[in-house]
Amino acid sequence: MARLSVVEGANDGASERLAARLVADEDRGLLRFLTCGSVDDGKSTLIGRLLFDSQLVFEDQLKNVERESKRPNSTRGTEIDLSLLVDGLQAEREQGITIDVAYRYFSTPRRKFIVADTPGHVQYTRNMATGASNCDFGVLLIDARQGVLTQTRRHACILSLLGIKKVALAVNKMDLIDFDQERFDEITEDFVTFAVPLGFDSITPIPVSALKGDNVTMPSAHMHWYHGPTLLGHLETVDVGRKSVEGPFRFPVQWVNRPHLDFRGVAGTVASGRIKPGEEVVIHPSGKRVHVARIVTADGDLDEAQDGDAITLTFAEEVDASRGDIVTTPEAAPSVADQLAAKIIWFDEEEMLPGRSYTIRCGTQTATATVSALKYKLNVDNLDHVAGKTLEMNEVGLCNLSMTKPLMFDPYGDNPETGSFILIDRFTNATVAAGMIEFGLRRATNVKWQELFVDKGARADLKGQKPCVLWFTGLSGSGKSTIANTLEKRLHALGRHTYMLDGDNVRHGLNKDLGFTDADRVENIRRVAEAARLFVDAGLIVMVSFISPFRSERRMAREMVGEGEFIEIFVDTPLEVCEARDPKGLYRKARAGLIQNFTGIDSSYEAPESPELDLRTSESTPELLAERVLEELRRRNVV
Repeated sequence: MARLSVVEGANDGASERLAARLVADEDRGLLRFLTCGSVDDGKSTLIGRLLFDSQLVFEDQLKNVERESKRPNSTRGTEIDLSLLVDGLQAEREQGITIDVAYRYFSTPRRKFIVADTPGHVQYTRNMATGASNCDFGVLLIDARQGVLTQTRRHACILSLLGIKKVALAVNKMDLIDFDQERFDEITEDFVTFAVPLGFDSITPIPVSALKGDNVTMPSAHMHWYHGPTLLGHLETVDVGRKSVEGPFRFPVQWVNRPHLDFRGVAGTVASGRIKPGEEVVIHPSGKRVHVARIVTADGDLDEAQDGDAITLTFAEEVDASRGDIVTTPEAAPSVADQLAAKIIWFDEEEMLPGRSYTIRCGTQTATATVSALKYKLNVDNLDHVAGKTLEMNEVGLCNLSMTKPLMFDPYGDNPETGSFILIDRFTNATVAAGMIEFGLRRATNVKWQELFVDKGARADLKGQKPCVLWFTGLSGSGKSTIANTLEKRLHALGRHTYMLDGDNVRHGLNKDLGFTDADRVENIRRVAEAARLFVDAGLIVMVSFISPFRSERRMAREMVGEGEFIEIFVDTPLEVCEARDPKGLYRKARAGLIQNFTGIDSSYEAPESPELDLRTSESTPELLAERVLEELRRRNVV
């Protein structure tokens, strides 16, 4: 039996230092792998078995696990729950499931390992993807009684998307099916047939019993029909390569390191490739060429840095560099585009809506991004491409993204470090998706802004006014259009140049192809916001009268125009008053179930948190409220 040396660790400083030592020791190699699969397939027990069989689990920890196990068995005495060696959260122990990603470090005479125990429950798929993103190899567990499940397929898809090309298929709990070879072969064939399109380089099926230890570290005495390696034996010998070392040099700048006036460098972690002092490098996006003077670390200068090294670079020439820049060698520049095609794994309970703005974080770069199109969704059961408008939680799809500024990247298949990103909700700051960049869209580099001789300022000066957007938002029947109409009449009488975009009128033309789902409402407002931006560029005062139920899209519209050019006006009318008015009979139809997704009834309305104006139509007349808006325009010197 291979004798393992085990060090317990969590995500603390000691563990990070240990990981650094493991990476630095190349003589025995390092394998980063994860265990994944459906819930209760035995992932934590499998890792616990590896640790337990080492005979180096701390005695007090073992006693604590024995005390918590409490599994009386008439024939075997008290059975130790090996999963407790890994499951550290109280909620995990209470529910018997893995929730967070747990990392453990161990070694054999042949190799060192960092293993990520990832959750199988569908609710925590995001945690599985996080663990997989740092691994080179996957151990995919299957309960021999259950066979290949939807979550098994989903995890296999995620492994493939994240570039993990070699997996071990550990068919677990063989002891519960009397070590039946026929069942093992059936499960193996089922999975391999499914996984062919995923493009794995190798799939190694291994029948195991994590509870009993069969084929985990030692060959099983119960499966004489199996002649392959034990799981540990396979982990010790599998070759996953280290493409990132041989790839082009990529150094995303994390921060400018300037502890005192006599020292200035850029700090970060090498994403791929190698670099030595004296070599010429290029700082993107500025394109400035400089030479590396020193490679500085906390332990002294290095003669060479490679992927995974946390360093500070100093340059022989004076140059301006900051967070978000990328340092490369001259012959290997990254791709640059403001529109991308990417595969996305959606994490959030709230669905992905094309047209909605999110924050994209790619390495140290940050920008605002929208999903401009969902090309297809991936059916994880059969890998079919399925049409759709949105992505639900845990769904995978190919999307086009549009950013407010160009990003520097490499395709994920070439460099996972510079080809991956996350999407963040701009209101909650929650990570809602992870993405893998396929390529930059051609139109992103071929379509350029045409410089015009007459600009917005010239057009506004000719009209003697300041252009702006007056964004009226509120429930149907609140009085938005009535107030906006009244205001436009007053402005027209004053000789001002205006235009009005009304929700119903726009749906007769520009947006007649859209329905009233959340996804369609987001696209409806995106198009209207773009139109309003063009009217502002023309020097007009534009009134926009739309329910516009979501804060995110109203914020997007605000950001499309200049500072001070967006005035949000909340027509604040209670639902019961709007329903009593019901000028178009829509509430009556919605209550009768004849209209679906009606705002205020079966679709939510997110009221503005800090509008520039709050108009209460139940307390005043449209004429007086329009006058209030006009007074605000005079105060801002718009008219």
